[in-house]
Amino acid sequence: MQDIKIAVIGLGYVGLPLARLFSTKYTTVGYDMNKARVEALMAGHDSTLEVSDELLQDAINNHGFVCTSNLEEIRKCNFYVVAVPTPVDRNNTPDLSPLYGASEAVGKVISKGDIVVYESTVYPGVTEDECLPVVERVSGLEFNVDFFAGYSPERINPGDKVHTVEKIKKITSGSTPEVAEIIDRVYDSVLTAGTHRAASIKVAEAAKVIENSQRDINIAFVNELSKIFTLMGIDTNDVLEAAGTKWNFIKMNPGLVGGHCISVDPYYLAQCAQRMGYNPEIILAGRRMNDGMGAYVADQTIKLMLKKGIQVLGSKIIIMGFTFKENCPDVRNTRVIDIYRALQEYNADITVFDPWASPERVKHEYGIDIVNELPHDRYAAAIVAVAHRQFREMEIDFNQLLEPNHVIYDVKAIMPRELVDGRL
Repeated sequence: MQDIKIAVIGLGYVGLPLARLFSTKYTTVGYDMNKARVEALMAGHDSTLEVSDELLQDAINNHGFVCTSNLEEIRKCNFYVVAVPTPVDRNNTPDLSPLYGASEAVGKVISKGDIVVYESTVYPGVTEDECLPVVERVSGLEFNVDFFAGYSPERINPGDKVHTVEKIKKITSGSTPEVAEIIDRVYDSVLTAGTHRAASIKVAEAAKVIENSQRDINIAFVNELSKIFTLMGIDTNDVLEAAGTKWNFIKMNPGLVGGHCISVDPYYLAQCAQRMGYNPEIILAGRRMNDGMGAYVADQTIKLMLKKGIQVLGSKIIIMGFTFKENCPDVRNTRVIDIYRALQEYNADITVFDPWASPERVKHEYGIDIVNELPHDRYAAAIVAVAHRQFREMEIDFNQLLEPNHVIYDVKAIMPRELVDGRL
């Protein structure tokens, strides 16, 4: 195990924490095509905030961790880990192009006897049927003869400083029993939570894709309950609290479902099922429900404003929070954008305030302007869309922020009930 030299391809939310962890035990090189990203990391700062400056600088200075955008610098490695994004396109069709690109990169540098492990979320069969043929074609090597493979799905939870990479149990798998053993030992050697060795690569792929699909469906159920109970004049959170007293009740909270995993992975599973001739009704119904919650929040806010006699046309509305989850700068696939776009249809004057998100990145990805500092203005309505600690701790003076006659809609149910007019 001492001769293992690891290359992690893709230094985003998944790849960087894993590469940093591997570097504590093995010679590790991180590769990313984004030169600016590499330069920032080598300067000791991770803009995603997943790895602290202290840990990153320790890895670079004391463990020899290196980040590079030069493919040749990973040629001497023998254990390649692919951790690139697996998004969907505008039609919610899985986009495997980042995986194809990473597989080509591996194919250019891999040697006989080497191992490549994929971490990107996919549907069963992608690793062996889509990715490895690319490695074979580019390298001229034969899979399971000249090189070997495995799959170990990522379980990174962005912004979570408790369930960090080393504290989350990892699924591993390999293309042969012997390789599965090696892969499992490499991962287990850096994890405190241990590993679970799956029966095959396809089993490991399937396990990952259903983790987030299950959560998506459960959230869709409580989102539907929230709509029903709102019509009944019942507080959904009171209902969930009461029901949660039963020992086997699975408590979930209603909300927006965005990000790179929960709102994306079900489409991978759905496409796989459709290829096999089966139409996955529950999975897609859950997706439709969750994808419609942003527009629902906007509509509920407008209704509350009208009930209070507040002029909607041209009114100032502030959306508090834009990231897909609290206390992290990740704006990938945030559904807060759906609230914004729905409010635009009412010709409202919308301000988006988020102390965590990068205005430049939001402008690049969504084409809208946001602010990191609370504006000196007064608003007719506020929508608390993300449960950032700044909002939970009530660091904002709503008496100064809002007009005397106003509406507050609390998506995450984090504010005192007496202050809000509506919530999921």
